[in-house]
Amino acid sequence: MIIVVGSPAEPPVSLLLDRAAGEGIEVLLLAEEEAHAWQLEVGVVGGVVGAHAGPYGTRVDLSQASGLYLRLSGPEVVGLPPDPLRDRRQAAALTALAAWADVAPLRVANRPTAMMSNTSKPYQAALIRSHGFDVPETIVTSDPEAVRHFRRRHGRVVYKSVSGVRSVVHELTGPRLDDLDRVRHLPTQFQRLVVGTNVRVHVVGDRVHACAVDSGTIDYRYAEGGTGATMTPVALPDEVADCCVRLAEALDLPLAGVDLLRDEDDRWWCFEVNPSPAYSSFEEPTGMPIAHSLVTWLAGRDAA
Repeated sequence: MIIVVGSPAEPPVSLLLDRAAGEGIEVLLLAEEEAHAWQLEVGVVGGVVGAHAGPYGTRVDLSQASGLYLRLSGPEVVGLPPDPLRDRRQAAALTALAAWADVAPLRVANRPTAMMSNTSKPYQAALIRSHGFDVPETIVTSDPEAVRHFRRRHGRVVYKSVSGVRSVVHELTGPRLDDLDRVRHLPTQFQRLVVGTNVRVHVVGDRVHACAVDSGTIDYRYAEGGTGATMTPVALPDEVADCCVRLAEALDLPLAGVDLLRDEDDRWWCFEVNPSPAYSSFEEPTGMPIAHSLVTWLAGRDAA
């Protein structure tokens, strides 16, 4: 049995449920929308932190599962209307389950503490660099003049959020340069723009799925009036694939979305590692069997 915690309305969750059904793998779904109704108990027996949970009066020993997939989205994403009492019960249940997931004696994709490296982009970039990838020159500042100096030095520059909060990556040019004084209100990360072919890599255990992404925008997640991105599966050089697996292992992320770029000098750059990737957005247009890799890893069948 594997445990899936998240909203079945979310594509990464629904795709995993479909693959598990196809593989004949038993699933306990703890729907995020119903967390307020979970009967959750966490305790220590014989030095092992165990948990029992289930919706609406059911009770299942979670420690008997082989793996746990954790993808929490928040009530605003799963579409729940405001309800203060339900929201407090839901938050308490999710917090307790996430705390157990950090120490649960089974495979977890991913443990909450391990996912925290993505909440500070500069910190994660330092970890990425220490594992062999190149990282573009970066500055985090609220000083407009420091940004102007950085841009004069490197030419083309992009900016993005410092934290794990999603932001759209834009080049610092045109009207955005005119608004640069606004950076005084919020420290922002600026990076030298590197150009080449974007490659998204999903690491699942020791398996690697990679696709090249062709887009007319710097941030291929957003078409911004264009035609959208096209994705093509690619084979990575062995040393790059190995580096991705080692990096995911070092970050304790058995499921990781690694954002790479290959430049015209065959140099590989890494921008960040997503600890909760929406892998379905890459599987559906390419056919890469990411969900299959994930569900077999959770079930402990990856070595077969």
